[in-house]
Parts: sequence; C-alpha cells; structure tokens
Amino acid sequence: MAVGLCAASRLPKPLVPKDNPGTPSKVELGRYLFYDKRLSVNGTTSCASCHKQELAFTDGRAQALGATQQSHPRSSMSLVNVAYNSAFNWSDPTVHSLEEQALKPMMSTKPVELGFSFIEAGFLQLIRSEPIYGPLFRRAFSDEADPYTLPNIARAIAAFERTIVSANSPYDRFHFDGDESAISESAKRGEILFFLDGGPSCFRCHGGFNFSDDVQFRGGVGLTLQFHNTGLYNLAAQFSYPPPNLGIYEHTKRRADVGKFKAPTLRNIAVTAPYMHDGSIPTLEEVMDHYAAGGRTIAKGPVAGVGHDNPAKDKLVRGFRMTRQNRADLVEFLKSLTDEGLLHDPRFSDPWPAKESGASTGLEGSQSSLRSSVADR
Repeated sequence: MAVGLCAASRLPKPLVPKDNPGTPSKVELGRYLFYDKRLSVNGTTSCASCHKQELAFTDGRAQALGATQQSHPRSSMSLVNVAYNSAFNWSDPTVHSLEEQALKPMMSTKPVELGFSFIEAGFLQLIRSEPIYGPLFRRAFSDEADPYTLPNIARAIAAFERTIVSANSPYDRFHFDGDESAISESAKRGEILFFLDGGPSCFRCHGGFNFSDDVQFRGGVGLTLQFHNTGLYNLAAQFSYPPPNLGIYEHTKRRADVGKFKAPTLRNIAVTAPYMHDGSIPTLEEVMDHYAAGGRTIAKGPVAGVGHDNPAKDKLVRGFRMTRQNRADLVEFLKSLTDEGLLHDPRFSDPWPAKESGASTGLEGSQSSLRSSVADR
C-alpha cells in the first residue's frame, strides 16, 4: 500500500479539521442526529430524509423536498466519500467544510429544508435531559462544561458523515484485489472508453479515486476548484440556464459562470438517479447521449435550446462518436462503481428504535405554531 493510503478504506486519509477530530463517541452522536426528525420544524424530516443510505445517501428525487414540502431547486447530492470534498454544494464555492455544510440545510429558510432555526432553543434545551442525547453529548465533548450547542451538533454530524466511505465496489475489487471476475467484460471495455483521451474523456472531470475533480486529502496537492457548464441548457433568454439554477454565477455574478456546477463523484452513480444538478435526466443512458452530443438539445417548451451551442460551455464537453455498444459498455462500467456493502452497512443505518423516532419531544407546540408561517415563506 502506497505511503499516505489508508489500508482499511483503500483510499487516502481525508483532511480533518484540527478543532473537530473524529472519535467513536462523536461519530455515534452524529449518527443519532443525522437520523433524528426532531431537528426539523415539524418533526417530519431528518438529514436522512434527503440522504437515504440505500440510494447512496441521495433521495431519488429530481429536486429535494424540505420539511414543509417546499421544493428545493436542486437535487440532493450524495454524501458518499464527502470527506474528500473541497466543495459541498452544486454551485456554492463559499462553503469549505462539512461543519459549515451541516448547518446549511438545518438553518436555511428560503427554501426551508429542516427549519431548525425555528426550534433551536427548544431542541438545545431538550438534549440536556434526553435519556439518549444527554450521555452522548457528554461523551463526545467531554472537555466542555456545556457541550449542548449548535456548533457541536454540526461537528458531530460532520464527524459521522466523514465515515461514509465507499471503496469496495466491483471496480475496487478488480483493481485492488486483482479479482478478474469482479466486473464484466462489458464493464472492462467501458473503463477503457471512460479513460480514453480523444474519445469520451470522462476522466477529465471525473478522474482519480473518487471520480471527481473536486478532491482533497492528507498529503495531496491542492487543486483549483472547478465548476463546469456542460451544455445542459441554452435558453434564448437573459440567462442560458433557467433560474434559479444559474450555477456559481449566483455567487460571482460573472456572466461566464452561468451554468457552472460541480462535477460530483460517480461512485454509486447507478443508484442515484435522476441525474444532473436539477434531476432533469432520468437515466445513465440519457446522460451518455447528452455528453456524446456535446450538449443537450431540447426541441420545444420553455427551456428549449441547443446546449451544444451554449457559449459558456466547458471546452471539455465537445461531443464524441458513440455506438450502441459503446454506450452500453460505459453504463456497465459506471454500474461497477456501486458499493453494495455501503448501501446496507449497519454502521450508517438509522440507530433509533422505531418507537423512539416518533417519541414525544416537548417541541410539538412550537412546531405546530410555526407550520403555517413557515409554509408561507
């Protein structure tokens, strides 16, 4: 095993903030918080509602749905191998740690995701005496006189999410263990195509051990964070992409940044449909067609346009010749990245007994009184 690699995970060791080292007790606390619906304004939604283990910690929706049934403009990103990310959203370059990211869905109000900001005081009071949380917080943050704080909630959730590591797919067994039978002949041909320079060149944006160009790890060389316009749209309007999904333009206000989004990991991609930032492509086969065409053509309707001709499109998305066999082989290769063990690993599953997940919290009154006002936001 090469220097700097973690033999247990077959992957490099992730960067961990000095002020939030991972410990078993902190990870355990984070797992309970991750699955606790009581963190939402109406007790209906947890982090796991949008990040389901069996779907590689996505939710199967085109756009995420918040606690008050407000639709988010983008899809829920996978949390698999999120420990290696340097960016944590489709198009927000301002969040630089999992601790920061954990607070985003908790505290956001436009749209409401969990709506925790409306019940924060009550929840922090609850966990001081709650039979499960009281001891968990004291063990996880034993050096603090008052560990029951919002920053510690974010730290614990982040610590748990850093343990969600995928490195035991058929692809990994083929390459790390030398198991020739781990993947099909079709997948082997697809891998050649995937890494073929001058052909699909998928690896240009989805390379490395995490199949993404957004990666950082201990001992690694810092790379410039990349966001890409893939020619998914080309509207004849003020913006070539439909608002509010304007890419990192939302932060930079540079016209050249319209439609630029992160290239997510392809690990477990076969179970995370639908695809793209807005879930607008249903299948992997259609994703292949989009890239082979060098951009998607939408013939009619409010988002009609020829994505191939989008002036801000990334130069790497230039199109390529693809036969029916090539498409099938590429899809088979992508399917070989599915880590079935991770999708069912009890270490990442819901720790709450069924009767506990709906237990009385003492927050029902405040949650009920806020529902109507929050729903109007």
